[in-house]
Amino acid sequence: MAERTDFTKSHISLAEYSPVNKTERTDPSGTQDGDQNTFQLKKEISLINGISLIVGNMIGSGIFVSPKGVLIYSRSYGLSLIIWAIGGIFSVFGALCYAELGTTITKSGASYAYILESFGSFIAFIRLWTSLLIVEPTSQAIIAITFANYIVQPFFPSCDPPYLACRLIAAACECLLTFINCAYVKWGTRVQDVFTYAKVLALIAIIVTGLVKICQGHIWHFKNAFEGSSFDIGDISLALYSALFSYSGWDTLNYVTEEIKNPERNLPLAIAVSMPIVTVIYIMTNIAYYTVLDAQAVLASDAVAVTFADQVFGIFSWTIPIAVAFSCFGGLNASILASSRLFFVGSREGHLPDLLSMIHIERFTPVPALLFNCFMTLIYLAVEDVFQLINYFSFSYWFFVGLSIAGQLYLRWKEPDRPRPLKLSLAFPIIFCICTVFLVVVPLYSDFLNSLIGIAIALSGIPFFFLGVYLPASRRPQFINKLIGAVTRNMQLLCYCVLTEMDTNEEKKLEIKSN
Repeated sequence: MAERTDFTKSHISLAEYSPVNKTERTDPSGTQDGDQNTFQLKKEISLINGISLIVGNMIGSGIFVSPKGVLIYSRSYGLSLIIWAIGGIFSVFGALCYAELGTTITKSGASYAYILESFGSFIAFIRLWTSLLIVEPTSQAIIAITFANYIVQPFFPSCDPPYLACRLIAAACECLLTFINCAYVKWGTRVQDVFTYAKVLALIAIIVTGLVKICQGHIWHFKNAFEGSSFDIGDISLALYSALFSYSGWDTLNYVTEEIKNPERNLPLAIAVSMPIVTVIYIMTNIAYYTVLDAQAVLASDAVAVTFADQVFGIFSWTIPIAVAFSCFGGLNASILASSRLFFVGSREGHLPDLLSMIHIERFTPVPALLFNCFMTLIYLAVEDVFQLINYFSFSYWFFVGLSIAGQLYLRWKEPDRPRPLKLSLAFPIIFCICTVFLVVVPLYSDFLNSLIGIAIALSGIPFFFLGVYLPASRRPQFINKLIGAVTRNMQLLCYCVLTEMDTNEEKKLEIKSN
């Protein structure tokens, strides 16, 4: 976790460990999709896999469980549907900006990689630190718990399921998906494809049911659809914030850019296909809910899709809790795939220990990064009030997303001649950045204390940056080097892994194609 320093391998012991030099990261005997002197992750993610990753991560449990977040602030069906549409359009703007960034900066890691390229090491480390410490493990823990709650719900129809049973099932789910992604990248993408199809089919069933009801004349809930609407700027902003939270995940594919086949084509194409699909599904699903349920029923329900199914699916109403569980399972798989690559890239850039940038020499998967991600999530599964932690990072999430797209504008000015297979109008990043400022200010206004805690968590990474990145290895306490050395070498043997680095030929190929 530092600047790379040269050393002679034959004279290094566990007690004298220092991070490897970039020139020593290659293995002439192992080549994969790069030149003959590099050892890299395999490019196994196709266009269909990419679409499944984006759709699967965006459509989580939220659209099944709590679409009332928008309705509670908009206070009318008509205004809530408009806000869902605005949220979809805003997310399309952000996704298109990331499509340009992903084809310009051909590194995995999404906003971390883009901030690193645009604004340097310190801010990128803070972005990585917040993800490592709270964003990724907390999100995955909550998804896993939601999966466990819904998978056991049919066995406890009249009461809450046992706390310990849910946490153990959630831990088992996290471990199972980690194993699948450690085994082969293809296994992870196939799981993603299957569960994405399952959740989309469940939502299509809800949409079709709603359309049938409309055709039968059940439209009285839409009469005076804007009656009682709240046009208070604070309420509208909070409603939009809830909608955008449901749309989050459009950057999933940017975390695995280096593993996409023909990324300059498939990355923007996957985004262009996925975003309209999700936007239309979200709007049509809400219309279906509103056709069957009145506003009081939606606001009173803890799981709107389950309430909807109880009224229209009859004896098949049990299928919706299972569909929610499937949705969580697929979303968790996509999150594991993405976050492990974030830690992998952070290690490769010298911001985390070298161990996390190693890959299995036969399976070409980042096993140490996946195991580290699993370990962090299991820690948060042991925290009883883990749901409270989600409130701490809404501020930092939008801040870093906005900063990465501000970096897009900065690179347009600083490097105007840089190869860009996809080049958007400047209106897209400018509009998105202006809206992001609004999204950063809203949590400070509406939830100041939690936002302040989130900022403190981000700033807590400063001493670790100084000690682990800025300070040369020779000036650090020796026990740190000894400890990292012992862990690295033993885990390398245990996981059968070697160091890797980005294929530098990819940027050359990109420049040739652009020219």
